[in-house]
Amino acid sequence: MSSLNETPRANRLHIGFFGKRNSGKSSLINAFANQQISIVSNTPGTTTDPVFKSMEILPLGACVLIDTAGFDDIGELGEIRVEKTKTAAEKTDIAVILLSGDDLSKEFKWYEYFKGRKTPTLLCVSKSDELQKGAAYVKNAKKVFGIAPLLISSKTRAGIDEFKEALIRLLPEDYDSGSITGSLCKEGDTVLLVMPQDIQAPKGRLILPQVQTLRELLDKKCIVTSSTTDKLDDALAALSKPPKLIITDSQVFKTVYEKKPEESMLTSFSTLFAGYKGDLSYYIEGAKSIDRLDENSRILIAECCTHAPLSEDIGREKLPRLLRKKIGDGIKIDFVSGTDFPDDLTGYDLVIQCGACMFNRKYVMSRIDKAKQQKVMMSNYGVVIAALNGILDKINY
Repeated sequence: MSSLNETPRANRLHIGFFGKRNSGKSSLINAFANQQISIVSNTPGTTTDPVFKSMEILPLGACVLIDTAGFDDIGELGEIRVEKTKTAAEKTDIAVILLSGDDLSKEFKWYEYFKGRKTPTLLCVSKSDELQKGAAYVKNAKKVFGIAPLLISSKTRAGIDEFKEALIRLLPEDYDSGSITGSLCKEGDTVLLVMPQDIQAPKGRLILPQVQTLRELLDKKCIVTSSTTDKLDDALAALSKPPKLIITDSQVFKTVYEKKPEESMLTSFSTLFAGYKGDLSYYIEGAKSIDRLDENSRILIAECCTHAPLSEDIGREKLPRLLRKKIGDGIKIDFVSGTDFPDDLTGYDLVIQCGACMFNRKYVMSRIDKAKQQKVMMSNYGVVIAALNGILDKINY
């Protein structure tokens, strides 16, 4: 578990290492990080499930290194491992493909996959000290991919500095340039956070979207006040003037809207994260499509967390109740959690994603792209709750 002063994993640069079994992925990660992260063995298939390691790597900053199973794994278990590798690929901001053997067709297939996803990709040979006729191998690889691979020896650390420099050059220009609150507030503005501490709130701490939003507001030098829903009237009365912005938990959207000062803008943590992690305009379009649904429609609610369902859970209890009240009790609602997101969405009329604070933007956008390609509408908890309460056109984002 991350400590309180660490950058959340979802906000870190995800660097994924991909290749055939025994191509040297784990050895390269260990050499790059200069510490033992992954188990290294000459036995093919040593790495089974993806290994995620959060660390600070200067000058890249906060990173997650992802060691994956070989994409040439075989057998029933091998197929499962390859599926896990594909899920890791969806989370990858920069892909490192390790080349091995004379047949590079599998590596080329994955190179084209990342190219299609616009994921910056670096080609490497991590066992250059064992490579016979290196110049000829590089020439052949360049013929296949159009670019030459970087030669590295994980054993002698030759080429590690060049590897790090190559990763820096591949860093997306817009990486980590987003803002949670955007232009809704600026230095000196008063912002009120409404955060109900009910059964869903972890004891003794705040949930991640609240923590990240609060930190950004402090960095912006805003004046921040917080309260629970039942103390909202007292909090407003304690302020010398109405707050510039009120950010609330989505489940009490309607209550806060009815009590907020007319001049105060209103949004929710989930709505803010819809723009920070996903495609807000598509989410809004998806929420508006609810008016076209009927009791024969089918909805998928996708949670990122894998917590056990709680009483009055927003995703499994409150949101379905609002949907059935709006559409009818006969509507079919399915649930998935964590990374258990179906490849085929065509059986659904709408997918509703949570705030996705536990996932990085790359992975959330892969879900959105999948929905768009299959012409399935998609939205987010906060946006949908605002729509179901009739205030979607009255909130700010």
